[in-house]
Amino acid sequence: MPLTVTLLSLCQALLVSGNILLIAVSPLIGASLAPTASWATAPVASQWLGLMCATIPASLIMGRLGRKRGFVLGNLIGLVGTAVAIAALRQQSFGLFLLASWLIGIGIGFGQLYRFAAIEAAPSALRDKALGLVMGGGVLAAFFGPWLARFSRELSETPFLGSFVGLGVLYALALGILLCTRLPVAFVEVVQGEKKPLSAILRQPIFLLAVSSAAVGYGVMNVAMTATPLAMAGAGHDFNHVAMTIQWHVVAMFLPSFFTGHLTARFGAPGMIGAGCLLLVASAVAAQFDAGFAGFNVALILLGVGWNFTFLPATGLLTQSYQPADKARTQAANEFLVFGTVALTALLAGPLVNTLGWAMLNALLIPVSLLPFLALIWQKRFFNKIA
Repeated sequence: MPLTVTLLSLCQALLVSGNILLIAVSPLIGASLAPTASWATAPVASQWLGLMCATIPASLIMGRLGRKRGFVLGNLIGLVGTAVAIAALRQQSFGLFLLASWLIGIGIGFGQLYRFAAIEAAPSALRDKALGLVMGGGVLAAFFGPWLARFSRELSETPFLGSFVGLGVLYALALGILLCTRLPVAFVEVVQGEKKPLSAILRQPIFLLAVSSAAVGYGVMNVAMTATPLAMAGAGHDFNHVAMTIQWHVVAMFLPSFFTGHLTARFGAPGMIGAGCLLLVASAVAAQFDAGFAGFNVALILLGVGWNFTFLPATGLLTQSYQPADKARTQAANEFLVFGTVALTALLAGPLVNTLGWAMLNALLIPVSLLPFLALIWQKRFFNKIA
């Protein structure tokens, strides 16, 4: 495997470590600063909104300037966001913390493209393995991120301020690795050829299946994951239990990445997406029966594997939906649609869990989790040709 892919895997691990820290602390910070409980997950939604705002510019910037400059820019914006978050916590300002979350989300939006950079840096025969290795970097993050959340939480007299100091260190480390990484000048060298109209790209069945599968998998996972710290706190679990549950959830999200590519090659992307949908349903069903520590862990582990089996095959499908000349616009459209959905689910998570409770929220996710099956049935003849 090329060294570039390994370094991108480390950057992905640092990015996901920071994301895990944010998952554990942002809803709790929101609950302490927000004017009402229903706004507790607004910082998470603001983060995802920033990510959504970054999706199209990030792809287009990298298309013009190359991957490396784009990733460096993203990490610099993330560092600015952490500085604003520290100021917000010192001032106990909810509005300023929302701004910080938005800036951090923009930085994360650039980092979401690590997986495409890995595919481009690997030989064609190794692209599935390269994607798996980069996404598998999240396994390291699954252990480091929760530890950092627990360790940094009380480093300062201001609760959670140390968490954002730690987040800044993660972004600075990723920046250092990127400056030492050789990345191709991405799209600039390969955009020869006639470009399709964007409307034609968006109408392709393979693009529609890739986007819908990724959006449903990520959206269902995100609303349940975002609600978890609030639901666990409401059920009487302490912060260490919350961090541990998030840890095993993230292990379940990323550990399968090492073999998801092999399974996809054997069973096809549609089969893997179908299996992922069933796992998302199983997670929601498990949440109906046990609000204890074990119950939350079982539900969140199933949720993580379900996300992996929907999101990674969908990413592979997306790369089959465009020619090199259309790469930047297609990836930008995909990221905007997927992470726009995720931003909406993060905003809904707080009101839903506070109004309906943990079990009913998950019950509502069951029919949503089955939506990609409709797309699979609709495109069965098409996918028999390519799977």
